[in-house]
Amino acid sequence: MSLQLKRSGTSIGANIAEALCGSSNRDFINKLAIAQKECMETLYWLRLLLRTGYLTDEEFSSIKADHEELSKILTSIIKSCKGKQEREEAQRKM
Repeated sequence: MSLQLKRSGTSIGANIAEALCGSSNRDFINKLAIAQKECMETLYWLRLLLRTGYLTDEEFSSIKADHEELSKILTSIIKSCKGKQEREEAQRKM
């Protein structure tokens, strides 16, 4: 379990770093969406660690708060970029 948590948790940052070097807006959004999915997977593993007693309620709550903040940031950036992309595509059609 801990190896899966480590893999998914570190993958979040790796995908964000990769997004920053994206070749297009679409690529940037795609990499951030992958980071968001990894963020959700990480929460899954954290819940399992809580249920099996490897994390205390206090530890889980603290980490979960960080998870929620990161998830909200990623969601906001993705929505903003998708809106920008849609506006640009609509302008090109005019």
